[in-house]
Amino acid sequence: MQFIDTFVQILFTIFTLCYLYQYIYIVIALLGRKKIPKSETKNRFAILICARNEEKVIANCIKSILAQNYPAELIKVFVAADNCTDSTAETARKAGATVYERFNKKDIGKGYALEFLFERIKEDDPDFADAFVIFDADNIVDREFLSSMNDMLALGYNVSTCYRNTKNYSDSFIAACSGLWFLRESKYLNHARMTIDSGCAVSGTGFMIKKSYLDKIGGWHYHILIEDIQFTVECALSDEKIGYCRNAIVYDEQPVKFKTSWNQRMRWCKGYFQLLLRYGGKLFKKMLKGSFTCFDMLMNLSPAYIISIIGQFVFVIGLFISFFTGRMDYLTVIRSFSGLLITGYFTMFAVGAITTFTEWKKIKAPWYFKILTVIIFPLYMATYLPITILSLFMNVGWKQIKHESEVTIDEIENIGKSKKRDKKKKKESEENTEAAAETVETAE
Repeated sequence: MQFIDTFVQILFTIFTLCYLYQYIYIVIALLGRKKIPKSETKNRFAILICARNEEKVIANCIKSILAQNYPAELIKVFVAADNCTDSTAETARKAGATVYERFNKKDIGKGYALEFLFERIKEDDPDFADAFVIFDADNIVDREFLSSMNDMLALGYNVSTCYRNTKNYSDSFIAACSGLWFLRESKYLNHARMTIDSGCAVSGTGFMIKKSYLDKIGGWHYHILIEDIQFTVECALSDEKIGYCRNAIVYDEQPVKFKTSWNQRMRWCKGYFQLLLRYGGKLFKKMLKGSFTCFDMLMNLSPAYIISIIGQFVFVIGLFISFFTGRMDYLTVIRSFSGLLITGYFTMFAVGAITTFTEWKKIKAPWYFKILTVIIFPLYMATYLPITILSLFMNVGWKQIKHESEVTIDEIENIGKSKKRDKKKKKESEENTEAAAETVETAE
């Protein structure tokens, strides 16, 4: 069973070599920052939201958009009520959005809903927008979001993504671990990429596209299971650098239950497999021609996915060989892969700990919950192992994720403000106590 040990070492070496640059990203993100100057020119933004049975959360999303520290006359909100069976459309209209209802049971998914919404806007209001911003119905948007994205347009970016925070971080450890991963993606991937002037990656929600660029590429035509990453890959292949705006913050709602998270990540893994088959060769060729962005995107699509699958298959094969050869060398097989798993645990622990430490003030959760999340985070990431295998063989499609967190932008802002008020009151109380003590001493 020596070959098992050797194979595990080979897998570990390949993985380390492939992702060594992301450890360098950590240093870059901590030390570097690209300056984004303020723009005097104000662009017009059309906000696009695709919603399916989101009556509980969509009003708060729209209200946070309309409460931007940005000229109200330069903002319009458009909603695609996609195959809704509740009052999403009516709720969105009351909140101030222009709503288009879509009923299509064949072409299901956010990509199709976005394409539908872009086409309706092109027909009914083609001259308003200078740029489009895409959100999900469960999002809460920071008041400086559009102002910050406006600065990115002035900097010359046709596409920009945002800092993706979580509004329900403390609802469950599943939500927290998912949110922690997106914080890491924002801080230690996109922030680093932006610093070294490499192309960033769009991550689901809170991204901006300049209208002229959308016209140039012929509209929105991204329909696979992870349409945001498909769009990112095509930008990389066409040498269109996606920017990252750290001051544009969106608060996303993460799945609270494990089953919901499992289904969501199953779709993501299936989508990565689809992307790898469709774009892997193109990215590899472009990488060989010197495109670091294409190398970066290829690393995000393939090595972890492939190594995970190969590793699990070799583990099973090793057990079968032990059984059928009669050598019964189970301990060697298990020891080899246990070592790989332990290394993986501490690697993910380090990733979670660094992200939590640097983003501590931005995470909306109690201190003890943040610490426990770091401990649990590697176990959450380990569940990707069975998900990657199953995604190969299962027919995976879009499944609705139920959103119920009715947090408002005021409540999110008051979390930080209440802490500041408590500190201020405590300081004032201590100062008053000291002053009273000094008065007593003087009187004596």
